Amino acid sequence: MPKVLVLYYSSYGHMSIMADAIAEGARAAGAQVDVLRVPETAPQAVVEAAYFKQDHTHPVIEGIDKLAEYDAIVIGSPTRFGRMASQMASFLDQAGGLWMRGALHGKVGAAFSSTASQHGGQETTLFSIITNMLHFGMTIVGLDYGFQGQMGVDEVKGGSPYGATTIADGDGSRMPSAVELDGARYQGRRVAETAAKLAA
Repeated sequence: MPKVLVLYYSSYGHMSIMADAIAEGARAAGAQVDVLRVPETAPQAVVEAAYFKQDHTHPVIEGIDKLAEYDAIVIGSPTRFGRMASQMASFLDQAGGLWMRGALHGKVGAAFSSTASQHGGQETTLFSIITNMLHFGMTIVGLDYGFQGQMGVDEVKGGSPYGATTIADGDGSRMPSAVELDGARYQGRRVAETAAKLAA
C-alpha cells in the first residue's frame, strides 16, 4: 500500500477541494493518503483584508522532513503571476537537506493548480512545481489523456497533461467543476498506481 501525501496551499479554498478529490482517487487505488497544507506566510492583516480562507479543514504539515515519509507527493498551489504561490515556494525552499541526502529520489511527484482565467498561467505554475520535483529526483505523473474530460470546448474547464487544474474566476466565485474534480481523482489514482508499481 503506497503512502501518498497531498500537500497544498490555498487562499480561497479551491486547492483544498481539489486536494480532497486527488486524495479520493488515490485512496480508491488502495493508497494510504494524508492531506496537509503549508503554513500561511502572509501577515494576518493581509489575510483578513483579502478575505483569505481561515477555517481550514486540513492540518499544517509539521516540517519539510515529513516529505521523506511518503512514496508519492502531490503538490498543489494557486497561480501567482504564472508560478506557484510564495507560501508553497517558501516551504519547498527549505528542502536543501532532503536534496543533499537524495531523500526524495525515485518517489512519485505530481502537481495541480488553479488560476482566475483559462489563460492565467496554469501550465507554467504546474511546471514551477514539477521543476522542483525533478531536482529532487522524483518521477512525474501528469494528467494523461486517458482522462478524456480535459478535451473539448463544450464548457470552460481546467486540466492539462501536466496536471489537474481548476479555474476560479477573478473574484474566486467559481468552484471546481465536476469534470475538473474527475480529473483530479484520475490523477490521484494514477499517482497511487505508479507509486505501487515503483515500490514493487
